[in-house]
Amino acid sequence: MAAALTIEDIQAARQRIADGVYLSPCPESIPLSELCGMHIFCKLDYLQRTGSFKERGARNALLLMSDDKRRRGVIAASAGNHALGLAYHGQLLGINVTVVMPRFAPLIKVTTCRNFGARVILEGENYADAQTKALELAARDGLTFVPGFDDAAVVAGQGTIALEVLQQVPQTDAIVVPVGGAGLIAGVALAAKTLKPDIKIIGVEAASAPGFGAAMMAGHPIETTVRPTLADGLAVSRVGEIPFEIARTRVDKLVTVTEESLSLAVLRLIELEKSIVEGAGAAPLAACMGNQLESLQGKNVVLLLCGGNIDLTVLGRIIERGLVADGRLCRFTAVVSDRPGGLAKAAQLIGQCGASIKDVEHDRAFSGADLTAVNVMWTVETADRAHIAELYRRLGEAGVPVVPSTQVVEVGVPG
Repeated sequence: MAAALTIEDIQAARQRIADGVYLSPCPESIPLSELCGMHIFCKLDYLQRTGSFKERGARNALLLMSDDKRRRGVIAASAGNHALGLAYHGQLLGINVTVVMPRFAPLIKVTTCRNFGARVILEGENYADAQTKALELAARDGLTFVPGFDDAAVVAGQGTIALEVLQQVPQTDAIVVPVGGAGLIAGVALAAKTLKPDIKIIGVEAASAPGFGAAMMAGHPIETTVRPTLADGLAVSRVGEIPFEIARTRVDKLVTVTEESLSLAVLRLIELEKSIVEGAGAAPLAACMGNQLESLQGKNVVLLLCGGNIDLTVLGRIIERGLVADGRLCRFTAVVSDRPGGLAKAAQLIGQCGASIKDVEHDRAFSGADLTAVNVMWTVETADRAHIAELYRRLGEAGVPVVPSTQVVEVGVPG
């Protein structure tokens, strides 16, 4: 398939992959609509068999290969969803799949790829190392390398999600799309803008992975520094050449979201939609909850919740970060009397404020020269940020000023 994609390529891809990819629903969410001030519809592509939209592009690319290439097998470099999608559909189509993953790849994804019949090779400390190894093996063994996003067939497959959205929600005013390597937003923008030119395409990238924004400023893809992010699916240092050329003139706005907003979006989806979505998949909601998309107020907005492969070993930490961002979990330090009853008095004051004590940690060694006082770090559950402010105010009035950080102010509980 040529790099100059057309709507016909995406429509053909939809027919091609229809019998192997789930037609995910796109229901309206009343609680998210109330939260964001928009008419929110959620495209639930995290319900795909492998938990992400990546199956679409992987299956389309595999089906477009010649019989000879299928017999030889394919190879990819990926630490996550692309590897899963390629392994699964390779198994369905009888194509041998090799996946090169960085050594830090989550064990569950390594195991799942092997369960799908793929040969998994762990190589290097990052994606770049894995890709170097994959290309080396492709040349040596005659395998076809399948990129995760910088490939026309893959982009066409990803664009099929937009065709479904416009049929399911024909009144759509805007589609909000997470951006990593740009394969998804390229396919979505091409399909949606061709069929409905006035539709708005909003890209969302993590502040820790600003590859698309940097490419837009430079006018071409450039290498960027990627910092650790909850949206690991968006952690791409350089967007693809092919998808960038498609998307650059079709994306109406690019929004950057913080780690705090991503964790809060994951929490909101769990609470309000009963959906466990990974950080990258929650990015569209994070953008809508901020103040960067006020022009969409009252509009029909579709969020592409396109990935659900969150690492369960870190889910608890992400939820706690979301609770902190939401003002429902806070930590502060004060110095209280180390005499009998001192701690109890402080705890009583917190309870009277309606907060629930989750954890108490004493620090006698670094509490200063006063042996009758002790640093106490309190972790408490609260209702919201206003409740935290009220808690701090009432404690201060009772003679227990608090420090919501690692700083310590030497104040004591009266009596």
